[in-house]
Amino acid sequence: MTTAHHLRLIDGMRARDFPSQRVASGSGVSGPGFHTAYLHGEEEQWGEDRGDVGQRDGDEAEQFERRAQCLAAHDALLTLLTLRWGAPQVVSLWSAQERMTAGEVMAEPWAELVASCEYLPLWRVEDRWIAVVLHMEDEGPGCELSVLVTVLDPP
Repeated sequence: MTTAHHLRLIDGMRARDFPSQRVASGSGVSGPGFHTAYLHGEEEQWGEDRGDVGQRDGDEAEQFERRAQCLAAHDALLTLLTLRWGAPQVVSLWSAQERMTAGEVMAEPWAELVASCEYLPLWRVEDRWIAVVLHMEDEGPGCELSVLVTVLDPP
């Protein structure tokens, strides 16, 4: 998917109504107050069967090239969204992670992000938040890129 595709997808997500319950929607999930979409990720890199270790253990140079492509897609998207809406608010999720560890329950769509990201670049456009989410494996070449559009304030 190209960066132009990503921008059209984000614009479509901003314009769509939110469902009353959680549902799969294209390449992501939508629910009350939010839409997510996966832009570049493991399922795209390694095929649908994520359990096929042999396929995932392929050529190391190829794996790192895929990670580089994911990072390049992330950087390009951040650049274009910054040109469109100005600099994002970069929000640390550390305090929310600490609160979750202490037992606080976070609502969707923030719970998954708080559990898996250190920070998020966020734009507030009209009544919606837009977040570009980069998930990277601590060890290994895994990289996933997604976007969140929501009316729910960050934790």
